[in-house]
Amino acid sequence: MPEGHTIHRLARDHKAWFAGVRTKVASPQGRFEAEASELNGKLLQDVTAHGKHLFYHWSGERVVHIHLGLYGKYRLHEKPFPEPRGAVRLRISGRDRALDLNGPTCCELIDEEALMAIRSRLGPDPLRSDATPKVVWDRISGSRAPIGALLLNQSVIAGIGNVYRAEILFLLGIHPDKPGNELDQAQFDDIWQLTVKLLKLGVKHNRIITVDRKQVEKPVNGMKPGKQVNVYKRDNCPNCDSKIRCWNLGNRKMYACETCQT
Repeated sequence: MPEGHTIHRLARDHKAWFAGVRTKVASPQGRFEAEASELNGKLLQDVTAHGKHLFYHWSGERVVHIHLGLYGKYRLHEKPFPEPRGAVRLRISGRDRALDLNGPTCCELIDEEALMAIRSRLGPDPLRSDATPKVVWDRISGSRAPIGALLLNQSVIAGIGNVYRAEILFLLGIHPDKPGNELDQAQFDDIWQLTVKLLKLGVKHNRIITVDRKQVEKPVNGMKPGKQVNVYKRDNCPNCDSKIRCWNLGNRKMYACETCQT
């Protein structure tokens, strides 16, 4: 499932390509046909993200809410636009580009009130300018749940997924099983600041990068999968060469070095 950096990168790019344009909107698959007909020819005003959720804001206070889930995928086309491939739920066409969406978990047309209701269920997003770290700290410091599970809880903090949670805790030397209420303020501040830094780096390069790039010989685009992270799906710790432990935490696989993380 895409993590927050991917969703914010999509929002940034889609806004640049389609906002300010009276777009053509269609649902070749047919499952979004009535909603697409309502939006067709309207002005797309903005594209925003919150955590793992995308929002397309059309004139008339109409919003398309997208959650890609495990299987959702976008395809970008340039003119001449090809025939839709597979079950395309949504096609947005602008002046020079078209965007196809296949297989999302959620694709729905909502109003501004419903948008605010969705956002109210989510925790602060470190990539948004309106994020309030204190809200996250209050939720973490008031919970006995493991910090590794709390970072994956989108109602606590929005946008962190399985890779980022493992890498953030490794880089800060914090054991994933440590209860949230046993962290001190300084540790939380480090978590927040590192999360912002890594997510912004992910948006910039459109991929997760958590290793120290000064210690990597190849440029970012030449890095092989798995070499961009420290412990996630790795066998040994890059610091001490201890065996990486893998176990279920928050219904997902957790990776940590129990020598370096306490």
